[in-house]
Order: sequence, then C-alpha cells, then structure tokens
Amino acid sequence: MINFLNLEYFLVAAEELNFTKAARKLFISQQSLSTHISHIEKELGVVLFNRTSPMTLTYAGQVLKSRARQLLELKDETCQELADIKDFSRGQLTIGVSHTRGRMILPEILPIYREQFPGIDLKLIEGNSSTLADDLLHGRVDLIIDMMPFKVENVETIPICQEEILLAVPEAILLQYFPDRLEEIKNQLANHVDLSLLSQCPFLLIHQGNRVRTIADELFEEAQFSPNIVLETENIETVLALAMKGMGITFYPRMFISGHREFQEKLSKKAPVTFYSLGYEKAHRVLAIGCHKGHYMPQAAKEFIRIAKETL
Repeated sequence: MINFLNLEYFLVAAEELNFTKAARKLFISQQSLSTHISHIEKELGVVLFNRTSPMTLTYAGQVLKSRARQLLELKDETCQELADIKDFSRGQLTIGVSHTRGRMILPEILPIYREQFPGIDLKLIEGNSSTLADDLLHGRVDLIIDMMPFKVENVETIPICQEEILLAVPEAILLQYFPDRLEEIKNQLANHVDLSLLSQCPFLLIHQGNRVRTIADELFEEAQFSPNIVLETENIETVLALAMKGMGITFYPRMFISGHREFQEKLSKKAPVTFYSLGYEKAHRVLAIGCHKGHYMPQAAKEFIRIAKETL
C-alpha cells in the first residue's frame, strides 16, 4: 500500500525534478526526501527517477505523477467526508467572490452562518470572474459566487437570485454632448437604451475578465461601435465614483445599489448619475454559487448554500 506522505513528497520532487529544491520546498533535508522516494520505489517495485543531470522521470514516474494528485485529492475528500459524518463541529470553507459583490452579499450570509456553525474556519479569496474560475478549477476555493454562466467546465451551479446590469449615465456627459437635446436624449434613454446614441461619449470600464465588462463588450458589439474608453480599472466602485464626477458613462449592477441603503440615499441626494435599464437580455443574469462537479462537497459548503438561498 502506498504511503500518502511518500506520495506527497514524490509529487513535489516530480514537479521540481530537483531533490534540493523539492526538499527546500517541503522544509525537510535532502537526505530525508531521498529516503521517502526510495521507500515508495521499494513499495511499488519500480524506479521513478532517472538520477541524471538534469534529473528526469522514468516512464513509471510519469504514470505515477499523472495519478498522484488525483489520489491525494481523493484521500483528502474521503477524510473530509468521514469527518463530516462523524462530527460537523469543525471544518474549513473557502469562498471565492469579487470584492464588491462580497461587500454586498456576505454581510447578509456570514453572520447567520457564523452563529449556526462557529467551529467552521471561513476564508475569502477575492478576484474577478476569470481568477475565481481558475481558483475553483484548481481547488483553491470550495465555492465561488458569480453570475452565470461560469467561465470554467465541470462546475455545478446553484442559482441564488436575479441580477441586472444597468447603464450609469452622468448628467454632465449628456450636457456636454447633447446640450440642445438634453431632455430628448434622457427621454429616449428612459424608454429604450440605444447604445449607439452614445457612441461618441466617453466610457469608464472595468478590465476584461470581469463579468460586467464581458456583458458591456457584447453590448458594444451588438450596437456596432467601438467605445471611447477613457479609463479601465479593476474596481467597479471606482468607475461609478468617477462617473458620479462626470468623467464618463459606465455599467453597474442593480444589486450593488439596492443592497446598500446608505449608498442609495447618497445617490438620490446628489443625483449626478441616472441609471437606465438596458432592455437587453444579455444584461440580465442569474447570480449563482458554483462548486466543482467532480469533488465531494463538504457539509460546510452545503450549509453555506442553504443559508444563501434562504437569505438572498
């Protein structure tokens, strides 16, 4: 039977193809690592490394490397499942979410979760849609919260609520570009947003890879014009703050406004920006929680999903 510790050490050595670097990464001596590798070779009855310079994997080593991570993940999942069955009093849950969406959603979920399951160690990883998808794919997070469809395969999705992307248009921009048609343009936008009408106006957009930017790019393509982008940033709150200063038009999720009462009151008092419903199917998305379809879902994750569905 393979010793899992030996297997873990083999995998690091196989990835590094250098015992000195691998030992340093594992915080053990090179001699200790060599002993572990010798043990696993003895257990399996094969040679795993060509101890040449540079060192390479034998065919047996290549086969084991291709399976080692799967075996270790299966071991971890089995232990987690058994621990859940035995006693759901301790555990860990890592959630991936964008910074802004986390600020709006998590305060509604986490206090309830913490009260019900105080022994679960909660961790957050923040990033854009592409980063979060990669984190889920490589097992760095247990769950991600994002708009559907997710940018990764083998994901099971649990719909939570509806979300709509709005067009945020500063009054100052309309005054600058349509000084003699201000009310006419505002009425047109209120009745039906035709983005081509704003083709000469400046736009503030978040970087590509974010779901809101993807929707914006799709809408520009459908309107058949390339936007005049004056600034791109990773933070969606930054683009709205700049739009409120009259720097450009942007896109903003309705949830981020309606979910933040103080911010909504601030907007209504200043009123430097008007939000318009785009009227496009692509602007309407379902907010969902995603988990890796091929991995065991721990009880901690199941309970988080339950509370999210009941709360949002």
